[in-house]
Parts: sequence; structure tokens; C-alpha cells
Amino acid sequence: MANVVQGVSVGQKTRIRYGIVAMLFLVTAVNYADRATLSMAGTAMSKDLGLDAVAMGFIFSAFGWSYVIGQLPGGWLLDRFGSKRVYAASIFIWSLFTVLQGTVTYLSISLAISTLFALRFLVGLSEAPSFPANGRIVAAWFPAAERGTASAIFNSAQYFATVMFAPIMGWVTHRFGWPYVFYFMGAVGIVVSIAWMKTVYGPKDHPRISRAELDHIKEGGALVDMDGPKKRNVADEAATRESNVAAQSTDEAPKWSYVKQLLRNRMLLGVYIGQYCITTLTYFFLTWFPVYLVKERGMSILNAGFVAALPAVCGFIGGVLGGIFSDFLIRKGCSLTVARKVPIVVGMLLSTSMIACNYVDSSAVVVAIMAFAFFGKGLGALGWAVVADTSPKQIAGLSGGMFNTFGNIAAITTPIIIGYIVKLTGSFSGALVFVACNALVAIVSYLLIVGEIKRVQLK
Repeated sequence: MANVVQGVSVGQKTRIRYGIVAMLFLVTAVNYADRATLSMAGTAMSKDLGLDAVAMGFIFSAFGWSYVIGQLPGGWLLDRFGSKRVYAASIFIWSLFTVLQGTVTYLSISLAISTLFALRFLVGLSEAPSFPANGRIVAAWFPAAERGTASAIFNSAQYFATVMFAPIMGWVTHRFGWPYVFYFMGAVGIVVSIAWMKTVYGPKDHPRISRAELDHIKEGGALVDMDGPKKRNVADEAATRESNVAAQSTDEAPKWSYVKQLLRNRMLLGVYIGQYCITTLTYFFLTWFPVYLVKERGMSILNAGFVAALPAVCGFIGGVLGGIFSDFLIRKGCSLTVARKVPIVVGMLLSTSMIACNYVDSSAVVVAIMAFAFFGKGLGALGWAVVADTSPKQIAGLSGGMFNTFGNIAAITTPIIIGYIVKLTGSFSGALVFVACNALVAIVSYLLIVGEIKRVQLK
């Protein structure tokens, strides 16, 4: 029988970290499904509330405003109180606000519109800690040679969310009406928040992790002490002394002067620009893509829900393959810089193919082109692996929050810009060009600005 010291098994090597990334995948899928509720309900809702494309664009953007505002405070909360508790509270609160969005149907039209904007704003604020938490947890649980795959797995959940939930949300809207999309997704999130508290721990706190696995992830560069000192046996003391700086992050607020150092770092600025451009593609898919299928391609909302899942499947496959390929390059002796940049550049180049949709009439061909484009987008979505590789260990949450702040400015700009393009031109052709151009800018940023990818050392 395996011995156990302080709740840590020292017998056969475990694989607990894979269960942790599976929970990150599940939570991120729910996260993105909640963001997409408005796009699935949007066509029916716009008719009921009398919203034009510009008005819908601003309502779509409500999430982005607060999501950006909440990034740095959310990152600080994670560094101060730890990932588990802050993330659980985040999931529960955003799910509650999701449920409440369905109740606007009982209000007058003018009040419903303002209330819907406010609730979307609150959902964004509540979700702000989610991706910095993902980055912190991957940095704590995974050695460097596995981090690309782990980050790609949880990040690819954004596509799986569409695969799993878009057909359901389309059917719910068709069968029961758009308010029930919010009721359904909110209930799912509340259940997941309870499951999170029951299953997720830090590496040194997990009741079933073996000493062999703990040593493996620690020796591979995982920041196992990120959430502060816990009860340990004598054998852990040397490792504890080596990571005292990281352990202090939960006992005192991070120095905000560190933010200036992040902003002055050329590598990080290039990563931030690239993430903004990549997130533009994400929010086109999350907000306007189902509307594009209905209004530009003449599909029903029920069909759009199922059709939107097809490009998402390809995005999911691309996302997982991007991480696997990146880690493969590291194991073959490539530098971290090459291993991360190659999938990003190739993926963004493939995603520009969506412009071809402007030159075809067949809906089937359009879906095929979008599937190819979103495969590329998934392949290149390695930003969170880069965050795990580069974040200073003292402020991993704050660093992830800074990265997500810049990236999710696109959550504000993308819906609004596309709304104006559609209203002024009467079609989505210019919108697809706009999105593809962002992919090209991401390529330029990674090739010409980022330079060597390495962990930032604070002064």
C-alpha cells in the first residue's frame, strides 16, 4: 500500500494534472457558451426588442467593456486569495447573471434593452478572473514541456462550447423561445461551480497526487508554490525556500509598479498586440457569426446552431493540434520561441482564408471555408501557453490579467465595428475583410515585435 505524507501519496506515479486540465476545459466551455448565448438568441431577440445592427453591436460589446475593466482586479484577487476560491465564485456569479438575462422579456422594451446591457456588463465583470486563473493553474500544474498542450486544451474549449452548446441553444430558442437559452446556460454554470469546489486543488494540496507526479511537475518548471505555503513535511523545505517569493504573493498585494515593467517589455507588448488581433477572430465567431449565417446566408436559427458547430469542430481540432505540435517542437530541441511562434504564424495565415466566403454563393462552400479558417485560428491560439511561459512567478495572475486586458479590448471593438460595417454596407463582406486583416497584424506582431520568448524577471 502506498504511503501517504501530509495527504500526498508517495507510491505509484499519478496523472492528477490531466484531471485538472479536464476541469479547466469544462469550465472554459461553459464560459464561452455563456458568452455566446446572446448571439444564439440575437436574431429572435432583435425582432422582439426592435434592435438594428448597431444597437446589437453595442449590446454584444457590453460584456467586453467590463471584462477588460475587471482583468487587473481579477488577476490581483487570484494572486491574493488563490485560484480555487476566486474561480468558483466567478463561475457561480456569472451564471446567476446569465439566468437573469432571460427575465428581461418581462420588462418594457426600453427597460429591457438597458437591463440587458447592464446584465451583460455584469457577466463580463464576473468572468474577468477566468482566463488569468486558467493560466495560473496551468503554470502551477504543468512542466514547461507540457504547458503548450495543456493551454491548448483549455483554450480549445471555446470551440467545443460551440460544438456542444450551439445546437442545444438553437433548439431551445426554436422550441421554447430565446429567454430559455439564458435559463439553461445559467443553470449549467451553477452546477459546474459546485463541481469545481469539489474537484480542484493546488498541486501540494491535492489529496490523491503522488510524490512522483509532484516531483515531475516541479522539476519541469511548474510553479507549485504559487498559492502560498501549505503544510509540508521536512522533505519539502528546500523547495519551499527556493520559491518564497512566489509564496509571498498571497500574503501581500502585488506591487503595482510591476505593471509598468510589464508594459515596458517589448516581448510582452508584441504578445498583447497579437492577442488583441486573435481575439478579434474569436469575437466575430462568438457574436456575429450565427447572425451572419441567418441574415447573409438565409439559414434558420435552428440550422445556424448546428452549422456553427462544424467550423467549431475544426477550431477545436486545430487548437489541440497547435499545442501538441508546439510541445513536440520543444521535445525535438527547438527553442521555446520557435515552438510557440510557428503554430501561431501558420494558424493566423490559414485563418485569412475566410475572405474567400465573399466570392462564393454556396452555403456549403461557405461553411467549408469557415471550417478551414477556424482550424487555423485554433492552431494559432497559443497565447495562454506564452503567458504561462513568460509570466513573472510573483504576479502570475496579474500578468495574465494584463494579457487578457489587451486581448479582450477586441470584445468591445469587434462587435461595434462589425455592426457599423454591416449597417453602412448592408452586407458582411467588409466585416470578413476586417477580421482577416487582424490575423495578418497578429503575424506581423509575432514576427517583428515579440522577439525571444522567455520568462520575465521583475526588478
